[in-house]
Amino acid sequence: MKATHYRTLERTGERWAEKAAVQFKPHYKVQQSMIAVNSKEKYQSHIGFGGAFTEAAASTFHEMPEALQEEFIKAYFNKEQGLGYVLGRVAIHSCDFALGNYTYIEEGDSELKSFDLSHEEQWVIPMIKRAAEQAGQPITMLASPWSPPAFMKSNGEMNYGGKLLAEYQQSWASYYTKFIEQMELRGVPIWGISIQNEPEADQIWDSCFYSAEEERDFIKNYLGPTMYAAGYQDKAIVIWDHNRDVMVQRTAIVLSDPEAAKYVWGVGNHWYVSEDFDNLSMVHHLYPDTHLIFTEGCVELTDTSVDKNDKSGYLGAWGNGERYGRNIIGDFNNYSEGWIDWNLLLNEQGGPNHVENYCEAPIMYDRPTKSLIYNNSYYYIGHLSRYVEIGAKRIKTQVIGEDLHAVSFENSNGDCVVVVQNEGHVAKLTLVVDGLGAELSLANNSISTFVLKA
Repeated sequence: MKATHYRTLERTGERWAEKAAVQFKPHYKVQQSMIAVNSKEKYQSHIGFGGAFTEAAASTFHEMPEALQEEFIKAYFNKEQGLGYVLGRVAIHSCDFALGNYTYIEEGDSELKSFDLSHEEQWVIPMIKRAAEQAGQPITMLASPWSPPAFMKSNGEMNYGGKLLAEYQQSWASYYTKFIEQMELRGVPIWGISIQNEPEADQIWDSCFYSAEEERDFIKNYLGPTMYAAGYQDKAIVIWDHNRDVMVQRTAIVLSDPEAAKYVWGVGNHWYVSEDFDNLSMVHHLYPDTHLIFTEGCVELTDTSVDKNDKSGYLGAWGNGERYGRNIIGDFNNYSEGWIDWNLLLNEQGGPNHVENYCEAPIMYDRPTKSLIYNNSYYYIGHLSRYVEIGAKRIKTQVIGEDLHAVSFENSNGDCVVVVQNEGHVAKLTLVVDGLGAELSLANNSISTFVLKA
């Protein structure tokens, strides 16, 4: 049995480079580092990769010349040439990666009579439609709010946290259904919503705090019934939408209440605090019918004057891509079904951002040279998104080796896809798939995809 081998490597400039085919044999040498794959043990189905259509991404997209717009859309959404994205995320009015705070209603309009989504017609909606056209299908779109309108909150402003005031819970629940209705009238289907982006974060930008009990009660008493009454019972409702570190405790408080749990499709997670991948498995085993999905992650940029020997944090650092690969592999190995990156596109500064919270995106637009920057994360994502098909099943993968990460899937046609990331100095390893082994020489700071034909 032979496997096609694709490799991305820091020092050579290889990006998805096809290497010599790998031969698998019944007799193989056992190395100190090993990866064993068993396709008979199958787990969750894969629903795809995607990124966020923020106002920052969309406004930057519309700054670019038409030829670059076309290159960008193909790079993400073309199934043969690009990453094959099918998922997306959109903010319900403003977030930090918007050009400023804004909502869809006049201040004080609790009856939502002034609700007007035309703000998104300028940049966001046209970008989503271009993406769907390139993908050949509607983008599976998750919508998330960062903050209710200022008058609905305890602190009287959209930024700096605060809480949703009790008297506006019904108005705010109706705001979600208005958003879904108006986006779909404009030709953008909404697959699901999350309750609140990062409900434990008191940020200097658009944010709102919910305790787990408050999130539970809002879903149970307002949002869930309102979604059903509007005919949106088929829309996914995602809870938490924040870091992995306390997701077990947060999830348990909501899902242990059957009246709240009946409205919940799944749990969203971010990567900003820790890489506690086991917490995803814990949620899965506690609530096996609940879905898991990664809903946001990016590299927050440090000053470019920092020590360049550091592995990550500055624009273009190789460690930024490795962070993507490690987190994607870790999430999928712990029952995550899909992976949504943060901004699809930013400018060379890491913005625009209305509070100067600059970040890296897999693709960035260099305004002075009018060219696209493809960061390492773009290629690390592609080592999975280009080869793992929608509907593929994750299969059992066991790893022995320091700084070695791997995940495997079986596509619907029976092909086996094994992705191996080496962040250390594993010179030799043995990869065994269903009893057949191959002795490999892996380069340090590389990621490889092996496709074994059925």
